[in-house]
Amino acid sequence: MTRRIRKAIFPVGGLGVRFLPATKAMPKEMLPVVDKPLIQYVVEEAKAAGIEQFIFVTSRGKSVLEDHFDFDAELHETLTRRGKTRELAILDALRLEAGQVASVRQPEPRGLGHAVWCARHLVGDEPVAVLLPDDLVQARTPCLRQMVDIYAEVGGNIVAVMDVPREHTDRYGILKTGRERGRLVEVEALVEKPKPAEAPSTLSVIGRYILQPQVFALLEDQKPGAGNEVQLTDAMARMIGHGPFHGYRFEGTRYDCGDKAGFVEATIAFALEHETVGPAVRRAIIERARELQSGD
Repeated sequence: MTRRIRKAIFPVGGLGVRFLPATKAMPKEMLPVVDKPLIQYVVEEAKAAGIEQFIFVTSRGKSVLEDHFDFDAELHETLTRRGKTRELAILDALRLEAGQVASVRQPEPRGLGHAVWCARHLVGDEPVAVLLPDDLVQARTPCLRQMVDIYAEVGGNIVAVMDVPREHTDRYGILKTGRERGRLVEVEALVEKPKPAEAPSTLSVIGRYILQPQVFALLEDQKPGAGNEVQLTDAMARMIGHGPFHGYRFEGTRYDCGDKAGFVEATIAFALEHETVGPAVRRAIIERARELQSGD
């Protein structure tokens, strides 16, 4: 019987230098996609998957992330007095209950593996989900919900995967694949950021993981890898062969919001589906496309 996934780690300690100057005084995870910050999308995804405890691995200047999910008595009172029932409902849906949020500092940027390791005492001896806010997935069934459902069948470790252009393999952890069953792929090996000519496939890991607690002991003595950082992929590779390990081809579209172009793409995609602004955004895009065509 598989143990239920109750906890999730959100590594949010990065500096966001690719988005300067916007991130000079504001965490990258608070950048809004339409009307929600990135961190809210992934927290909502985790809630939809049944996660009960939310662990933020932060750094200096990131306390606003926790504040975002806290209860603001003054704002709540003001909205109540003004009869803003819709806005109150939005805030009530956003709030996490007392004891559900915890945070731990990553004192220096030593890589994703080190960030996950920093949360070891808050996770304990149970499986855990890891969600990277930079990877925003638009799907009918939230990505982590899909993974939790398949985890209930197969157990072990599961990573979300998607095919990438071969020339981009040096940006991702890449799978050496085994047998496939539907959306599931057996993982025979993992290679962190291989050169295109050396990549065993084009199937890459994106920022959704379900990991067994043994990963923390492996991260304890994991030597720095690519970029001279402690890579989560390297520790996961050492778990292969010691229990089920699968890649899961999730249903949905992933946007790389750690990249400016990907962030804009995500904003457009989510705006088009937004119940309030969707029609206006669609009209604006059509008009702009016509202007560009006429300019040719």
